[in-house]
Amino acid sequence: MEHNFDAVVVGAGHAGCEAALALARLSINTILFTVSVDSIALMPCNPNIGGTSKGHLVREVDALGGEMGKNIDRTFIQSKMLNQSKGPAVHSLRAQADKGAYTQAMREVLEETEHLVIRQGEVTELLVEGGRITGVRTYTDAVYRCQVCVLCTGTYLNARCITGNVSVNSGPNGLQPANHLSSSLERLGIDLRRFKTGTPARIDGSTIDYNKMEPQYGDKHIVPFSFTNTSEDLQREQVKCWLTYTNEETHDIIRENLDRSPLYSGYIKGTGPRYCPSIEDKVVRFSDKNRHQVFIEPEGLYTNEMYIGGMSSSLPEDVQEKMYRSVPGLENARIVRNAYAIEYDCINSLELLPSLELKKVKGLYSAGQTNGSSGYEEAAAQGLIAGINAARRIQGKDPVIIDRSQGYIGVLIDDLVTKGTNEPYRMMTSRAEYRLLLRQDNADERLTQIGYQVGLISEERYLHLKEKLHMIRREIHRLEHTFAGSSQEVRKLLEAHHSTALNSGISLAELIKRPELSYEILGGIDPERPDLPEEVREEVNINLKYEGYIRRQMKQVEQFHKLEKKKIPGEIDYSDIKSLRLEAIQKLTDIRPESVGQAARISGVSPSDISVLLIYLEQYRKEQAKGER
Repeated sequence: MEHNFDAVVVGAGHAGCEAALALARLSINTILFTVSVDSIALMPCNPNIGGTSKGHLVREVDALGGEMGKNIDRTFIQSKMLNQSKGPAVHSLRAQADKGAYTQAMREVLEETEHLVIRQGEVTELLVEGGRITGVRTYTDAVYRCQVCVLCTGTYLNARCITGNVSVNSGPNGLQPANHLSSSLERLGIDLRRFKTGTPARIDGSTIDYNKMEPQYGDKHIVPFSFTNTSEDLQREQVKCWLTYTNEETHDIIRENLDRSPLYSGYIKGTGPRYCPSIEDKVVRFSDKNRHQVFIEPEGLYTNEMYIGGMSSSLPEDVQEKMYRSVPGLENARIVRNAYAIEYDCINSLELLPSLELKKVKGLYSAGQTNGSSGYEEAAAQGLIAGINAARRIQGKDPVIIDRSQGYIGVLIDDLVTKGTNEPYRMMTSRAEYRLLLRQDNADERLTQIGYQVGLISEERYLHLKEKLHMIRREIHRLEHTFAGSSQEVRKLLEAHHSTALNSGISLAELIKRPELSYEILGGIDPERPDLPEEVREEVNINLKYEGYIRRQMKQVEQFHKLEKKKIPGEIDYSDIKSLRLEAIQKLTDIRPESVGQAARISGVSPSDISVLLIYLEQYRKEQAKGER
C-alpha cells in the first residue's frame, strides 16, 4: 500500500512537533509518525522547560514562529527567572510544567493544524533513489512517498533501559523502541554513535516529609516565554518545589555499590552527558563535596509523582531505595518509577550540513537527540530549523541558516555540524561568544524578521515588533537629550541610591549607565517619561546600561562576518593545497566547511592552516576569473 505526502516527520517528541508544525504551517502536506500518539511532546525526564541558556533557545524558537514557548505558557505550574543577580546576558527563564497538560496541549495544536496528519506507527526503512529521499516504509510494510523527510527519533533508536544488571529493550517511559531504522541508516553509509542518558526515580509525594526541605517559590512577576503573551495573561496560582541535599550516608551507599553500577561495570557502552551526570558520577568525580543539591519537583497538578532532580541513576533497585531514603525528607519515600539509564543510537552530527540536511541524502533532515544533543529545548530548536529548511527545499528556496552572532540556535547547530560531539551536547551560555547580544529578552528583535520572511510570523506580530523597536529608539533618543541638574530632588534620589552627586548637568542616559541606577529608578526625576510597555522599558535600560560592551561585541561580530562571507567552493580538493597540515586536510575534507569562518572553528584546523587556506582561495578565484575571460 502506498500513500503520498510532501513531507514525512519521524518522531513526535519536541523536535518532531516543531518540524511538523513548521512544515504544515508553510502549507506542506505533512504526515507525523509516532510510536504512540499518547507520547506526543512527552517529557520523559525533567518536568520543566527552559533554564540556563535553554530558556534562550525557547524564546528564540518562539521568535521564529515555533510552538514550545506558547505551550509552556499554557501549562506551567511554576515560573522563575534564573540568574537575576547577574547580568542580563545570563538571565534565563525556567518553568515547571504539568507534564500531562503539556503533552495534551501540544497534541491539540497538532490535531487542529491544517496540512498535518498524525499516524501511529514505526518507520523501519528510508527509501532513497539516486541519493535523494523518496519515502519511508513502516513496520506494517506500508510505503509513504515524500519529497523530504525529517528524522526526530530522540532516544528511541535501538534503545535499551538499564537498571542495575537488568536491561530492557525499551524506549523512555517503557514505550516501544525503534529497532529497525538504525540498520536502514547504516545501509545508507551514515555513521552512528551510541550515547547514553538517564533519569531519576519518581517518588510518591504523599510519602515525603517536606518539613525537612527548603521550599522553592516561583516569581510573583511572571515573564512569558512567548512574545505573544504578557505577564498579565499568565497570572495564576503556582506550586512549590523543594530543595534538599544528599549527605555522607548517601555517598557511602553509592560508593559501596559501585561494583553493581552498570556505569562502572562496563555494562553500559554508550557515552553519557558530562554536564548532566548521574549521582554515581557526581560522587566519584566530586569526591571532595560532602553533599549535592536535590530538587523535588511536581510532575503535574493531578498526580502525586515527584521528580527527584539531581539524582539520576542506573543503580539496582534495592540500592536506589536505600540511596533515596538516606536523603532528608525522603526517609519513608516510596518509589513509583525506578531511575534508569537509557542507551540509544544517534547520528554523528558531522554528517549534517548547517541546514540540518544530511550530506549523503538530499531531502533527508535530522533534528534533536537523533543528532547527539540532549534536552527538550535543543531538540525543539533543531526541529524548527529542520522543518523550515525541509519546506524551503520543496519551495525551491535557499535554506535558513542562523549564524553564531544571531542566536543560540546558531551556536547549537554550528557546534554540532562543525565541531561534532562525542557526548550528548548540552547548550550553555559559555558556548556563545556574543552572549551579551544574544540575550533572552531580545530574541524577537534578532529573529522575528526571519520568521516573518519564512512565513511563520503573522503580519500583525511583525508590525508589533517594528513598533516596539521604534519606541525603544525614540525613548533612548529622548533620554540622551534630557538632562538632570543638581536640584534638591536629584540630590535626594542619588543619595538614596548611594550614587555620586552631580556638579553639572548630565543626561538621563548617562545616569542610567551607573551600576546603582536604572531606568525605573530615575522615574522620580523624569516627569516627561512616556507610559511605555514593560518590554520596551527593559530594552531601553539594558541598551543604555551596557552600551559600551554591546558596541564592542558588535565590532567582534563584524570581524566574524568577514570570515563567514569568504565562501569555500564545494569542489576544492584540500589535498592539493600545499602547506596544509595532514590533520587539517583530513578534517576539512570530511566536514566540507561552507566558509572560512566555519573552517576556522573545526577542531584540528589551526590559525596557520586558515592563513594557508586564505592565500589558496585568493589564487583560486584569480584563476577562475581568468578562465571565465
